[in-house]
Amino acid sequence: MKFIVSSSTLLKQLQVLNGVLNTSNTLPILDNFLFEIEKGTLTISASDLETTITTHLTVESKDSGNVAVPARLLIDTLKTFPEQPLTFSIDKKRLAIEISSDYGKYKITGQNGDEFPKAPSVDNGQSIEMDGTVLSRAVAKTLFAAGNDELRPVMSGVFVQFATDGTTFVATDAHKLVRYRRADVKATGAASFILPRKPLNLLKNILSTGEGVVRVEYNATNARFSWGIAPDGSIGSTLICRLIDGKYPNYDAVIPKNNPNKLTIDTTALLGSIRRVSIFANKTTHQVRLKIAGSELNISAEDLDFSNEAAERLTCSYAGDDMEIGFNSRFLVEMLTNIDSTEATIEMSAPNRAGILLPSQKAGDAEDTLMLVMPVMLNN
Repeated sequence: MKFIVSSSTLLKQLQVLNGVLNTSNTLPILDNFLFEIEKGTLTISASDLETTITTHLTVESKDSGNVAVPARLLIDTLKTFPEQPLTFSIDKKRLAIEISSDYGKYKITGQNGDEFPKAPSVDNGQSIEMDGTVLSRAVAKTLFAAGNDELRPVMSGVFVQFATDGTTFVATDAHKLVRYRRADVKATGAASFILPRKPLNLLKNILSTGEGVVRVEYNATNARFSWGIAPDGSIGSTLICRLIDGKYPNYDAVIPKNNPNKLTIDTTALLGSIRRVSIFANKTTHQVRLKIAGSELNISAEDLDFSNEAAERLTCSYAGDDMEIGFNSRFLVEMLTNIDSTEATIEMSAPNRAGILLPSQKAGDAEDTLMLVMPVMLNN
């Protein structure tokens, strides 16, 4: 079995697939890439049993067959080459792989490709198409709010809700919540599922460079994302992942509907102020205190154990009763970092009720972002 491929094209594709591989695998075969040759097309797969990424490359070859190639060794070798054609010669019986470059020959021992786990199928499911950058943005706007508590796996992913009037992405860890809606991604029927963190991180990075349309197919157990779709219908790459099993909490019930106190302030100024003041906060609670009176916002923090304290004053636009409320500064920083508009609005009802963060200007008519953060008890 023999094929010729461009070194830089192969490396670029392998680096995308490399994100799936775990540092320690239960099955030794998962430390490899699966190479499959058929009619001049090289199909490369990587898997950790939960997530499988497959990509297709056009190569010079008349052969067909498969082999599993050690991933780390191959990537480390390819990184050292400038752009050039590489010839792979594979002895299927001995599983010996010889790579020939302009500089010399390199020999690797592979494994039997037939032992590589098969990717799960997504049969009898539904499908929807959306722009890759929209999906990447939706993941980037929500994933940071997902939890990492192994005892509550449903909250470790992003909840996706398809409907005829739009699509909603939700992530929460019970302390903060993000709801991101797109009115321009409409499904033919209602459906929902929970996507795990790892495949979402991979998709966010891959699709942020703009991969055109992404087809999402899903059933009760798995979801498949396909991109690089050519006019003839052929697919460049696919990612298949197992969905998180379980019922997502009723997120709508925790979003307070009546918030009469509205604070509008420059996002960058508020973010900078919280970052500075929070350095002086208690290292366990990360608590910062917001005191709003008229058009003045006082931000303060203190660490009684070390007698550290800091306070800053900002000008804001505020409608509502004077109030004092405490938040975890790390949550506020994460949320403000993900607000694109120049001004942010914080809506509040009482010091013991959740605060709502909204961008004052929407990025587009199709986009709607709402962030919720739970308050922390102030020790007066």
